[in-house]
Amino acid sequence: MTWTSTMSSGYSSLEEDSEEYFFTARTSFFRKPSGKLTEQKDVEKEKELRTHLSFEEIRHKIEFYNATTRDHLKMTLNPDGLYTGFIKVQLELRRPITVTGGGVKGQEAFYLPSGSVNTLHVSSSNTVRQVIEALLRKFTVADNPAKFALYKRFRRDDHVCICKLAEREHPLLLRLLAGPNTDTLSFVLREQQTGEVMWDAFSVPELHNFLRILDKEEQDQVRVITTRYNTYREKLEEAIRAAGSPD
Repeated sequence: MTWTSTMSSGYSSLEEDSEEYFFTARTSFFRKPSGKLTEQKDVEKEKELRTHLSFEEIRHKIEFYNATTRDHLKMTLNPDGLYTGFIKVQLELRRPITVTGGGVKGQEAFYLPSGSVNTLHVSSSNTVRQVIEALLRKFTVADNPAKFALYKRFRRDDHVCICKLAEREHPLLLRLLAGPNTDTLSFVLREQQTGEVMWDAFSVPELHNFLRILDKEEQDQVRVITTRYNTYREKLEEAIRAAGSPD
């Protein structure tokens, strides 16, 4: 596997020598963790599809892909059946990340711009896990890759949905099958949902910081509810006084 990175261009290269659905309108901090059984089924389904595609079928799909793409990010088929191409990953990280090369101890925490898109050059053999590791390496992120997950965004009926990808799935195959239109399929990097997080991957200061965030959210919610009911009480008292006063 080779790795090159250009921070200014947003372009990177990565080549080798579960399913949980929810709407994007509102995502709760706490979600039910997706089961290993569902994730295993996704991997098996993708593996079966990948195995059944012949060399000629892949070649035709790549030719169609290259003919319909609107940019210069085309795919290349190798004689051994592997192919390379590009995927774009949107970053939607809510929490700060720790990067090397800055700060007093050589590390510094900061927020990546939400919504920024990074382009990776990958192989059809690269897995979701390898793509996540490549993205983190590009930004010199010191955090454990287990904290992050790759999702696919797609349309189902009139809704835009998000589905977490299993670590052993192959993003370039999904890109090839969906075509070059990112409205049909796009990739998003997010933190793991709370129920799925490997908590031992976090440091003690990070865990304390999460507790502070939860405490603040709880206080904010209590303040909102208290204000709402105080308003209701005042209106009820006004209505009672109005009803009891003589004409």
